[in-house]
Amino acid sequence: MATTSYNVSQPRDYKLIVEKDVKIPMRDGAVLYADALRPDGGAERFPAIMSIGPYQKDRLWIPPADLEEKANPYLAWETGNPLWWCPRGYALVRVDARGSGKSPGPSDPNSHAEAVDFCDAIEWVAKLPWCSGNIGTLGVSYHSNCQWRVAKLQPPSLKAMIPWEGRADLYRDQTYHGGIFAMGFLHTWIATNMAHHLMGRARSYNPGAFNNNMLWNWASNSLDSEYWRLRSADWEKTVVPFYSVGNWTGMGLHLRGNIEAFMHAASKHKKLRIHSGTHFHPFHSEEGRMDQLRFFDHWLKGMDTGIMDEPPVKLMIRTGGDKKSYQFRFENEWPLARTQWTRMHLMLNAEQQNRNGEPEGEIVAAPPPKPANATYAASPPSHAGVSSSAPSHALGSVDRTGISFITAPLTEDTEITGPVVLVLWVSSSSEDMDIFATMRNIGPDGKDVWEEGQQGGGDHVPVAKGWLRASHRKLDPRRSLPYRPYHAHDERQWLKPGEIVECHVEIWPTSMVFKKGHRIRLDVQPRDGVGSSVYRHYHADYNIGAQNTIYAGGDKVSYLLLPIIPAKK
Repeated sequence: MATTSYNVSQPRDYKLIVEKDVKIPMRDGAVLYADALRPDGGAERFPAIMSIGPYQKDRLWIPPADLEEKANPYLAWETGNPLWWCPRGYALVRVDARGSGKSPGPSDPNSHAEAVDFCDAIEWVAKLPWCSGNIGTLGVSYHSNCQWRVAKLQPPSLKAMIPWEGRADLYRDQTYHGGIFAMGFLHTWIATNMAHHLMGRARSYNPGAFNNNMLWNWASNSLDSEYWRLRSADWEKTVVPFYSVGNWTGMGLHLRGNIEAFMHAASKHKKLRIHSGTHFHPFHSEEGRMDQLRFFDHWLKGMDTGIMDEPPVKLMIRTGGDKKSYQFRFENEWPLARTQWTRMHLMLNAEQQNRNGEPEGEIVAAPPPKPANATYAASPPSHAGVSSSAPSHALGSVDRTGISFITAPLTEDTEITGPVVLVLWVSSSSEDMDIFATMRNIGPDGKDVWEEGQQGGGDHVPVAKGWLRASHRKLDPRRSLPYRPYHAHDERQWLKPGEIVECHVEIWPTSMVFKKGHRIRLDVQPRDGVGSSVYRHYHADYNIGAQNTIYAGGDKVSYLLLPIIPAKK
């Protein structure tokens, strides 16, 4: 897509100015270090695009060969490319968060204190002689979630944000999916960043960096509380114009927050875009950069790029397995107004159980009149060197556990786009129970149709996932919607052995056109199922030796609520 397709800033032959280790004073007397990369325009003043994070501003990112932006000495992970932005009249300012990179001080990633630092940095940069006074924020993942946190502080110079694939609620989006500790990604992320600081070059200039006991602190705050609210977005205070960008394959980290922002933030000017694929290719694509440029040109330079005249929602509609054929479609709202909310009921038949890995149940249109149930083990047998609650079981060390349901072959192409709810009646012999729900696209050959995951390089994921710890089933009636349950996570409602309870499982939003002849499969399991990627969970001791039971039929109506989208007329 050529830049001449829109009225946008065109590249000019500016000389690039690179200012390293710029000292930015904080309100408490501390100093953070930043790099400012900007065009040399003489007396001309430019808007600045800013980010803050723990990934070390001086750490070079070498992109994969198939990235549309090529390697250069100024690329940094999850941030904009100065060789593309600066010729178009923008400065990029990358700030090392306190206690990381070259910035000294106590390390507290994803914190309110970090948001306050970002707010101070924004206002300081806005007053520099080369800056127009208009600040935007841009970045992926960590460089996205920090935008939600600074937005609620409402720095006056922050005129627009593009949070690109970033969690917003650190409890629900990242750390405790449905109340289940999502340690698979977290412990790797924490250990990797600690190693980068203590075993890399950063040790020579900031030996005390990234000392935060982060994993213990997060694990010890296992219910929602002010601890997590301070580290999360506040939609009532989010008033800045923003372009919220999610990824269908980001279930487990990079999707829910972007959608919740569009639905609930107080901003009068907000847009939503959801694409598919890896964590980094769309951000650096020409098409993706053009969306970013049009939005910033509008809000930071006052240019009429037409982007705010377009419908506010831009969705990539997936048709299964071949991302090259996927197309974007504009919509006017989320969820889509024409959604046909459809209950598809779970049915269990005794003769279908124990079928050598084949689904034990069916997904049917009408509620089964007869009650039925199926019981499965909550933990597999342990083996040498691995405790029965270890996450290594999620890596395929045991056969599939749980119960699966499947539709008959679909008689026509069926689009599902929107949030999904699983209502499930369950009991356990233990005091608690984990529900891991996986939606899969099964082709006519009986094999999964996979999607390219966040990590790329063979990272394959299914259609959608959802999670719930049964003791966390309490709903917040003020925030729950018919199509998106909102769990309070403020107390544990322990199970009594054999007690049957109703659970509403939030399955993260998705988009998939299930082709004629394909089938929709639902796995309900006590642990991570297929396609979990790096976003795996801790399988706690209440699972050891427990027996879990699912109920369906009669007065125990278990079902999927699916957002079926009719074709536009």
